[in-house]
Amino acid sequence: MKNYNYLTNGVLESYLLGLVSDDEKQEVERLLTTDPEILSHLNELETEMEQYFLRNAVPPPPAVRKAILEKINKNELKKRDPEEYTRFKPDSSDEPTKPNYIDVEVDDTHIRVHKYWRPAFIAVFILSKIFLILGLYYYFKTNSLEQEIIRLKAASQQTSPLPSGVTP
Repeated sequence: MKNYNYLTNGVLESYLLGLVSDDEKQEVERLLTTDPEILSHLNELETEMEQYFLRNAVPPPPAVRKAILEKINKNELKKRDPEEYTRFKPDSSDEPTKPNYIDVEVDDTHIRVHKYWRPAFIAVFILSKIFLILGLYYYFKTNSLEQEIIRLKAASQQTSPLPSGVTP
């Protein structure tokens, strides 16, 4: 029953992401050595998460990538302790801790579109206007022809009355 709780309550997912406390980490590692079902489930989760992250990966803008590579080349990034990655930290102070975020400033404020899309958008716009004009033209032409047919039927019925049971 306890193993079922580990499979359903998200502890394994948190373990893979490195968000569990030390006690939970030790408990999961102990269960991994004793229970092959949990180990296989963890391997499946890891594969699924990896595929999800690869499918939804977004390449960084060139300016951001360049800035990060420059920092790496200059060895400005400090190596972090594994304790910084855990969610639950024993903190003696009651002050809210400031999160360790890296502020990224991007100079580019415009959306960039590949140069081949512009003629495609222009062509779609022009074609939509052509089809709109043709649609309106044929709509009004059909209405006028229907009115002409009704008028001609009325005129033909007035000039040559047919017997009561015969239709034209």
